[in-house]
Amino acid sequence: MTSPRVRIGVLGIVLLAGALVPTAAHAATTPSPTVEEQRLDQPVPQEILRRSGFDTVAPGFARALEHTHSYAQARQAVARQGAALWRRAVDRAQGRGPAGGDLSRDDDRPLYWARLGMTRQVRTWAPGFAVGERQRAALLDLLERTSRGQTDIRYPGKGLRRILVTGFDPFTLDRDIRISNPSGASALALDGTVIETDEGPARVETAVFPVRWDDFAAGTVERTLRPYLPKVDLFTTVSQGRVGRFDVERTNGAWRGGFPDNENVSRTGTVPVADPASQPQWTTTTLPYAAIVAADTGRFPVYDHTEVTEIPSGGTDPVVRADGPTAGSTARAGGGGNYLSNEIAYRATLLRDRLGLHDTLPGGHVHTPVLQFGAGNTTQVTDPEFVRNRVDIIDQVRAIVTVAADASFRD
Repeated sequence: MTSPRVRIGVLGIVLLAGALVPTAAHAATTPSPTVEEQRLDQPVPQEILRRSGFDTVAPGFARALEHTHSYAQARQAVARQGAALWRRAVDRAQGRGPAGGDLSRDDDRPLYWARLGMTRQVRTWAPGFAVGERQRAALLDLLERTSRGQTDIRYPGKGLRRILVTGFDPFTLDRDIRISNPSGASALALDGTVIETDEGPARVETAVFPVRWDDFAAGTVERTLRPYLPKVDLFTTVSQGRVGRFDVERTNGAWRGGFPDNENVSRTGTVPVADPASQPQWTTTTLPYAAIVAADTGRFPVYDHTEVTEIPSGGTDPVVRADGPTAGSTARAGGGGNYLSNEIAYRATLLRDRLGLHDTLPGGHVHTPVLQFGAGNTTQVTDPEFVRNRVDIIDQVRAIVTVAADASFRD
């Protein structure tokens, strides 16, 4: 037997050791960084952040979280800082405020990498108060929405037409982590701007979406667009597509082809939407594609792209159709393929149709050219040709939107 004093001493050591080791429950509420967030520590993202001045975003956000003392305060900090990041990125792209470094102002990558720094802070944050798994997920969702402009879509009162444009994050980052997405850059350049159409001025509002299958399945597109489609006069989703050309995608398909997303996740199957019993295999653009293709909008050619891949009615094997789907066929690829660019086009146009707006709201998808670096540049994060290509694509997106508005508003 041991004496009471010894037993008390041993008990004290055990209790102290238990206090120093996190419990399984606590560890479970502090997830590890995602695949996407883990890329942040590589040299290229750090250089992009440093050369844009956005390297201060995540540390400043971490300090803001440290000064919160409740979940309600944390939500306020996340909402405030997420919205500030979006506004800072838009202002930088449109020439307002300091450049923060020598990286071209038209660059969309500082926003992408700074956001990941913020989401990683929320994901790995260990506050001094209880934050459950669902609460942490809600904070991450709030940060995603505010930092993507999805909660910043605001149109003034009467006197202006309303246009909604969406873009995407960079993707295929394991192939080349330097990648920029001209659709995201176009969203930053156009947000809150006014374009002059033949029928008067039109206000453009924008938002950016993640390249992640599961976010789309969770309804991020519909949640963002549903409040605004009944109120706008024109919309277009935009993504990066083929080399050297723009495409106005005529038809969108209800099929996911499985190409890995930014989390290296693959999803194959029918696009998951609400009320699948009434889900069509195909949706179509209502953008004035003939007018867009005929106009001189910039140095890249623009095509009315009609090709799809289908399984014909009664068939079993996929067939490529140059002129769109045949009656009763099953989708395997829309004009924009079967990745998330096709899916955002499908979801947005299906939402348009389910809201009863097919015949009154011009909307569809535009693919930009692939944004290319200058010849021989395999390591540098930027070069003059890269910047020129991105600026030209942005300018041509603006011109295409203007042509679409002119043609639509006249009708």
